[in-house]
Amino acid sequence: MADSSKDLQLRELKDMITDLKQMIKTLQATVDAANKREEALIQERDNLKDEIALLRKKLFGSSSEKFPVDFPGQLNLFNEAEMEQDLAAIEAEKLSDSLAESATKKRKARTTDADRFKGIPITRRYLDLSDEEKVCPLCNTPLKKIGEEFVRRELVFIPAKLRVIEFYSINYACPNNSEHALPVIRKGKDGKPHMLYGMVSANTVAWVMYQKFCNSMPYFRQEKDWKQYGVSITRATMANWVIRNSQAFFLPMYEYFHRKLLERKFAMADETPLQVLQEPGRRAQTKSYMWLFRSGEDGEAPVIIFKYSETRAGDTAVEFLQGFRGYLMCDGYSGYNKVPDAKRTACWAHIRRYLTDAIPKGKELDYSQPSVQGIMYINQLFHMEEVIKAKQTSFDAIKKARLEKEKPIVEGFLSWLDKQNPVRGSRMDKAVTYIQNRRSYLATYFEDGRCSFSNNLSENAIRPFTVGRKNWLFCDTPNGAQVSAIVYTMVEMAKANGVNVYHYLTYLLEHQPNDKMSDEELEALAPWNESVKAEIAQRADDANQQ
Repeated sequence: MADSSKDLQLRELKDMITDLKQMIKTLQATVDAANKREEALIQERDNLKDEIALLRKKLFGSSSEKFPVDFPGQLNLFNEAEMEQDLAAIEAEKLSDSLAESATKKRKARTTDADRFKGIPITRRYLDLSDEEKVCPLCNTPLKKIGEEFVRRELVFIPAKLRVIEFYSINYACPNNSEHALPVIRKGKDGKPHMLYGMVSANTVAWVMYQKFCNSMPYFRQEKDWKQYGVSITRATMANWVIRNSQAFFLPMYEYFHRKLLERKFAMADETPLQVLQEPGRRAQTKSYMWLFRSGEDGEAPVIIFKYSETRAGDTAVEFLQGFRGYLMCDGYSGYNKVPDAKRTACWAHIRRYLTDAIPKGKELDYSQPSVQGIMYINQLFHMEEVIKAKQTSFDAIKKARLEKEKPIVEGFLSWLDKQNPVRGSRMDKAVTYIQNRRSYLATYFEDGRCSFSNNLSENAIRPFTVGRKNWLFCDTPNGAQVSAIVYTMVEMAKANGVNVYHYLTYLLEHQPNDKMSDEELEALAPWNESVKAEIAQRADDANQQ
């Protein structure tokens, strides 16, 4: 029997309802997808805004890493005294410390002219009267000297002077040569054959090196400077002076310093990009790298060495540190993991930078921000490091104090870290990922009081190179890049060991170390040698007296 019209109409309505429900589901799915896309786009927009704010901060903001240890009005959650003492003892101790500090702490005195000009020879110039003025204007009686009075002090700059020295030997002959089988002729000698490349003295080559590698003055600027003194010296000539003499006389010291570094148990490393134009098989725009390796904070004489490499591959560190067995402080670069016998330690300064970059703009003092909370932990660690190293006199005492005072803070920091669940792709997410990837190295420095807490010493040592790079921009050849590494090594070694850079470079060029010297002979030319320090100090004093 055929369906009635009502049944057909009812079936059509049911089908329509089904279609509408399906359409509603489709539309709802579309709306949900659009909402998700909108949320993702909003989050991406916020991330990009944060990146722009961070880049602006790095470009135009302060480069200081100083951060308040405690926020105004915020209780200090990490005061180690509160873990051991009751409230009354804490208040009594704070009162005692404040009274003692107020009684003993004085404002730092301003530097006087005498302090600024200490070591500079002083010439007294007297302001006298003319003969006509030395007579009393009332009775014409000659005036009598009654004393002298200080008027002012001036710092006078005496420009450098160039001088050409021509050496002649005076020859002598026996007047009775006609009676001798062989004529007797003698020539005057100074016993110092000229071994330097180029017809220049040691102090001239040292000055060119000092200007470029210490004062960051490239050769083309030095070329103009030499013209001011009346001498035409091309940049190619200066480059040849530096390259040839460094390879001949600095390379033996460079290799000796390398051997001394490998004997140490604590080392630090860092690296920075470098552009070398004429590397075989590579484009001029390809990045090369300058590596820095230095000794750690073990209380011995510092050793600082630069190393040029075409790449940033960890094989460079493996090759250079072959034979090193000890603790290696470096940044988060995974290439250092290839060094087989080195035990990595993490740089807490890098961790703090990642968290600092994760702070939203204008939220630096907002304690509810996770990044600010993390920085509070790390700032307390830096504060405790400063206090411990100021009070403790032995590495064993430093280790004990770290375990007692800093380990609870590190454990609290790691517990806080595990609770973080930042938005994917945000700066906080990058910071948390960075820290988690280096978690196994964070507490390594507790194992020995000589372990470094941060890699700041390496960064301070490589900074002169990065500053110089802004001026001379690039190296022309790999040979020039490696020579730059050698000269930078000599410059930073002199700085680290407290000797005058220019006079130490001159000293090495005069004594001309070579690969035939023993380690004992090279040791006598090292900047930490007391006799070398005394000699350099004497030269600096003599130069000031001239």
